[in-house]
Amino acid sequence: MGMRASGPAAGWSWLVRGINTGRRNPKAVFGAAALLALCGLVPSAVQLLLQATLKPAPATLLALMGATMLVGAVLYPLLCGGFLQVIDAAEAGRPTRATALFAPFRSGQGGARLVGLGACLLLVYVAVLAAVMLTVGRELGAWYLQVVAQAAAGGAAGATPPTLPSGFGATFALLLVFGLFYSGVYAIGMGQAALGGRSALDALRDGFAGAARNLLPMLVLAVCGLVLGVVAALVLGLVVGLVVVVAGLLSKVLAIVLVVPVYLALIVAMYVVMFGVMHAMWRDIAGVPAVAA
Repeated sequence: MGMRASGPAAGWSWLVRGINTGRRNPKAVFGAAALLALCGLVPSAVQLLLQATLKPAPATLLALMGATMLVGAVLYPLLCGGFLQVIDAAEAGRPTRATALFAPFRSGQGGARLVGLGACLLLVYVAVLAAVMLTVGRELGAWYLQVVAQAAAGGAAGATPPTLPSGFGATFALLLVFGLFYSGVYAIGMGQAALGGRSALDALRDGFAGAARNLLPMLVLAVCGLVLGVVAALVLGLVVGLVVVVAGLLSKVLAIVLVVPVYLALIVAMYVVMFGVMHAMWRDIAGVPAVAA
């Protein structure tokens, strides 16, 4: 299956379509996003609870983080595929509901290829990260362990944080470039596995091919998303700050009651936009183009 190349303006189009995701069936799309956000918080909440109660050593903490990552590697691809299916059905006008998010967990609904693709993507991520850390970022690992150890100890009074190691800038730049490319591979590959019916390896190959042919629109998408994200964060910060100040004059409990729903709504909206962008990318690069539909 050949991957199509899009022009630079497609990056802006993907972002706009991502923002507009859910208009046709907001109950199903936003409900599924809320369920996805809740499921995504469970492993992190368990990790934080164990970290707070057991106070593990740095090595144990890293092992706990690794175990949480493995759990996410199994569950998250299934949830991502289910959410993409909900969005695809909603955008096409087909009937769907929020609980369709869990459809890939049922037998015969493509869950195996989603988990397989998630494992492949995790292996790629770990392999590239290891290659970077063993070359230009050799000293970064020791620095990170020092930071973790200092944080686990609660930070001694007057203790200065470890200085940044050499190669930090080069490592950051390489990981930034890889992150941009990897996000395209993830979006296209996950769309192929969840919506295109491709096997895990075929979806991974399609993801690499599609991302390689659309580097420029992906860069435009990243820049536009960053600018809009900064503007939205500033506006939201001003609004939340005003609410906290006004409500705090009356009651601190009231301030919390007003801010928490805003925070949760922001998380749900971010999920909808992010997966809406993924769906738009997959549709233009590998699926049925929006114009043709």
